Amino acid sequence: MLANTFVDNAKVMAKGQVTIPKDIREVLGVASGDRITFIVEGNTVRIVNSAVYAMQVLQKEMAGEAERAGLTSDDDVMALVKELRNEDENA
Repeated sequence: MLANTFVDNAKVMAKGQVTIPKDIREVLGVASGDRITFIVEGNTVRIVNSAVYAMQVLQKEMAGEAERAGLTSDDDVMALVKELRNEDENA
């Protein structure tokens, strides 16, 4: 196995509930009240921090959009921000 890989297990209770082991919660960065996402791929299930997963999906969806919009430098981005702020002030 890889150096950053480990195995843990938990018991499924009568209502289908499982307590996520502390070590796993720490790796995922989740605490009481946080949400997790289950990703099913064939007969394998991955559990991920929902907030982190949502950000990864958003980043993937947005990849290349700046270039398609003609924003090829920091100056282009700053000019767009200033333009949008001016529109908000004039509305």
